[in-house]
Amino acid sequence: MSQNSPLQISFVESASRTHTLPEATVEVAFVGRSNVGKSSLINAIANQKQLARVSNTPGRTQLINLFSLDEGDGKGTLVDLPGYGYAKAAKSVRNDWPAMIEGYLLERDYLVMVFILVDGEIGPTKLDQQMLDWLRYNEVPHTVVATKHDKVRSSKRATRKKDLAAGCQLDKGDIVWVSSTKGVGVDVLRSLVRSHLLS
Repeated sequence: MSQNSPLQISFVESASRTHTLPEATVEVAFVGRSNVGKSSLINAIANQKQLARVSNTPGRTQLINLFSLDEGDGKGTLVDLPGYGYAKAAKSVRNDWPAMIEGYLLERDYLVMVFILVDGEIGPTKLDQQMLDWLRYNEVPHTVVATKHDKVRSSKRATRKKDLAAGCQLDKGDIVWVSSTKGVGVDVLRSLVRSHLLS
């Protein structure tokens, strides 16, 4: 299996709390603001259009969704966490998200890496910066992935990459830039996911 070939992943189940999730061997998680393109990116790295639910309405991912990586000897798991910051979601749902996300990130023993998605077109929002600060404070391993590379004009990309990295308090080389529609950086992200799940 080539490191650049699509991830062989399949949907397992959804849950609202960490304690109801099945046992695993190793997991990576994707988290980000609503409408950052998380579901589209998961579909892109698996080269499947309907694996993760994509909607024009932000905030549709309201549960912890598990996908099994069916490659190699082990069975790693890719976890799609609910998007944060969608104001039009029901108040009861919005109130539930922090406990759901933070509970998973702090309590899931199998978790080895969190990929935090930041909108490359607009840069890190206050919510993104709060999430990064929270991950650092709790010493949760994470990698920043900047989405929507194709939405940034080529003449502005160098400046945007510099500014986005600064907004995340990172060096430019620490950011993985991707575009789920154009395929930019998708092979790099696939390789990173595999390295964590199959190591």
